Amino acid sequence: MTKADLVDRVTAATGLTKRDVAVVVDRFIEAVGSALASGLHIEIRGFGSFKVKSRRARIARNPRTGATVHVPEKVVPYFKVSKELKKVIEDANPMIESRKSGAAAGATGFSSPDAS
Repeated sequence: MTKADLVDRVTAATGLTKRDVAVVVDRFIEAVGSALASGLHIEIRGFGSFKVKSRRARIARNPRTGATVHVPEKVVPYFKVSKELKKVIEDANPMIESRKSGAAAGATGFSSPDAS
């Protein structure tokens, strides 16, 4: 889904004009970005939370040349999904839950050494 698709859906659901909804979506994105840039934590109940995490400096390898490269410390945005949103997604996609339960039950396709 693109931002334009989101604007279309909100417009259809609310009866507001596309222009008004587009302004609100743009301002929301700007507000989240500026809050994260200021180091603030944003929590939207039932949806999730936005944070900024720090990644430590590390040594990496250039896969093309094999040379080692220093990657400096940096901050990155992070989104954590709420339990409510996870449940909505799992309820809409029953295959997700069956894969979890199948893996938990040991449905790997391999027989265990104890099973004879």
